[in-house]
Amino acid sequence: MATLNIRNIPDDLYERLRRYAREGNCSVSEVVVSALERELERLEWPERLARHPPTELGIDAATLIAEERRRRDLELGGPDRPSTPA
Repeated sequence: MATLNIRNIPDDLYERLRRYAREGNCSVSEVVVSALERELERLEWPERLARHPPTELGIDAATLIAEERRRRDLELGGPDRPSTPA
């Protein structure tokens, strides 16, 4: 496993790292590695997404959303709720 030394960490940042480590009952190193992993995953997301072929649903997203909203409104008694005979 590699070792990484970081210099010139601002005091307030280091204190925040220590706080998260204390709260998580782990080491500062574990907090930093976890944060680096999350950030790299976030940065690499567009690249990973671009490698996947597009999914064709046969219908556009706006139509799917509109249909789901209508279903939800019916369940919740919204404006599209069918009227019941009096």
